[in-house]
Amino acid sequence: MDVLTRRIVLLGKTGAGKSSLANTILGEDVFKISHSPTSEISLTHSETKYVNGKSITLIDTHSFFDTSEIESEISLKSDILRCITECAPGPHAFLIVLKVEKFTQQEKEVIKKICQHFSEDALKYAAVVFTHGDQLHEGMKIEEFVTQNEGLDDLVRKCGGRCHVVDNKYWKDNKEDDYRNNQFQVAQILNTTDKINEANEGSCYTNEMLQDVKRDIQREQEKIRQSSGNMSLEEIRNRAIMNVSENILIRLTGLATGVLLGALFGVAEMVTKMVVNLQVPSNSTALASTARTTVASAALRGGVRGSQIGYDAAEGAENPTEAVQRAAKAMWDSARSGFGAGAASDQNSK
Repeated sequence: MDVLTRRIVLLGKTGAGKSSLANTILGEDVFKISHSPTSEISLTHSETKYVNGKSITLIDTHSFFDTSEIESEISLKSDILRCITECAPGPHAFLIVLKVEKFTQQEKEVIKKICQHFSEDALKYAAVVFTHGDQLHEGMKIEEFVTQNEGLDDLVRKCGGRCHVVDNKYWKDNKEDDYRNNQFQVAQILNTTDKINEANEGSCYTNEMLQDVKRDIQREQEKIRQSSGNMSLEEIRNRAIMNVSENILIRLTGLATGVLLGALFGVAEMVTKMVVNLQVPSNSTALASTARTTVASAALRGGVRGSQIGYDAAEGAENPTEAVQRAAKAMWDSARSGFGAGAASDQNSK
């Protein structure tokens, strides 16, 4: 058996079939499958199993890269951080999960966000896996389907030509067609992850965030080792990862606080500027109409800005309660100085 555990991250929008693909690869239902058409609040989750003699850790990123603006922007950073912690020091492969269907602008935005948040170098470690294989025309293989769309063909080329297809519903025990059989396709997917590992000389993908988490884990390991007694190296590492994860979750509490208050302050700032600039309080109908059309974008901008303020403010907090307090204070200080200066400046310019 392989002693190396392959860490594989599944990326894609909600509804693409990531959790079902993970269950198909592992051969059992260990990942929860959502039947909702919209993203549910759910943590990034990982499972490690032996598959075909190989130790595999699958990290299901759940709501990564949804295109439902506010929901995705609020959850994206926390999902990325959870994923980074789960797969530290880095994944050996990414599986970009798409349905066998038209490659729309929505799917293009998913790929764009993957490259933005992991860099295009991540595609050197990636393969594209299609779900809903029953949608393939009879006798068609996935490579032929890919060539029918220029954008899809370009994506697969950037992933080294690596693509596979499964069908989580109809191909479980298909004995009539070897290609349309999940066992065959899973073996091919795992073989591809081996080739990705070989092509990258056994190294895993890394970026600045992963390197930071790796350093945090190493520092925590050293602290635990000095007072560990008879703990094994594996126990020390697991404890270190748990401690780093808890610290990140505390900072994510600060991030969530920043998002919430940032969205509220963003709307308040928008309304303040509208009143100051328009100076037509009697025209309340027009003002209300304009506010309704811009409130969502104002909340989004404020939430994104607040996420960073809250995340930074929570650094060093001992528990979630302290993280909330620090983030709230930082947001209040930021909002008070920003709104006051902005309103005064606008007033003085009139």
